[in-house]
Amino acid sequence: MCRSIKTLRPPYTEHVTSEDSRAAALQYVRKVSGMRKPSKANQEAFDEAVAQIAAVTDELLASLVLPARPVAAAG
Repeated sequence: MCRSIKTLRPPYTEHVTSEDSRAAALQYVRKVSGMRKPSKANQEAFDEAVAQIAAVTDELLASLVLPARPVAAAG
């Protein structure tokens, strides 16, 4: 669906920022709404959707239980 959204969890991304979550949310809302730039009448709803999806994304990433990554041996 949203091929430009990157995976936001290790090992795909090491340091996820709130900007990363917002960018993914923005891409999602654009795709779902079919609008790259909403009209003034839709701007508030569009921005609220982006904010809510970004917040839920942060909550999801914080609650995921991921397998332990192997520790590299010191050489």
